Amino acid sequence: MLPKGRRNKQGIRIDPEAEAEHQPERALLSALVKHEPGVLAEVSGLFSRRQFNIESLTVGATIDDDFARMTIVIEEPRPGIDQAKKQLEKLIPVISVRELDRDAVQRELVIVKVNGTEPDKVNAITDMYNGETMDAGPRTITIQLTGDHQKIDDALDAYRQFGIREIARTGYSALARGEAPTAQVSEPNQAPTDAQTATEEAADD
Repeated sequence: MLPKGRRNKQGIRIDPEAEAEHQPERALLSALVKHEPGVLAEVSGLFSRRQFNIESLTVGATIDDDFARMTIVIEEPRPGIDQAKKQLEKLIPVISVRELDRDAVQRELVIVKVNGTEPDKVNAITDMYNGETMDAGPRTITIQLTGDHQKIDDALDAYRQFGIREIARTGYSALARGEAPTAQVSEPNQAPTDAQTATEEAADD
């Protein structure tokens, strides 16, 4: 008989104590994965099955053609974030998983199309947020902005007074600050994870 307790749609038991004691927080995960078909579907399927709350997921090339980098922003209680990292590390195409610090270099790009009846005011807001006008016509103005999520959200709030017609957001790209690499492959198809790094540091002590 299965132990009693509330479960999600997949039958995974939800720990009521963990739910009660941990508030959701935002985490930025960087995953180095094999650059091959089906990896994105496998990773997104994992998050869907486990019902992790994904804020954004992006994937792109690295300096090595054999690997791609996924940047995943999730909002979960701390036990959920730790579980997401562990589950990612178990996937065969995933080489390395790291949770980036809050001060990591992180940027998102957004393209927003607004009504163009007040172009001077729209341009003033674009200049304020260091944006770039990509297209301007008699009825609409399209602007490109880059920055962290707070800057993007603030800019979009400012544009709402004119009427926003469309928004396209890329999701986050991010790298760790400083000289140390965000993820480093030490052997073919193998790179250090958070857990491995902690084990090695403990052994050194």
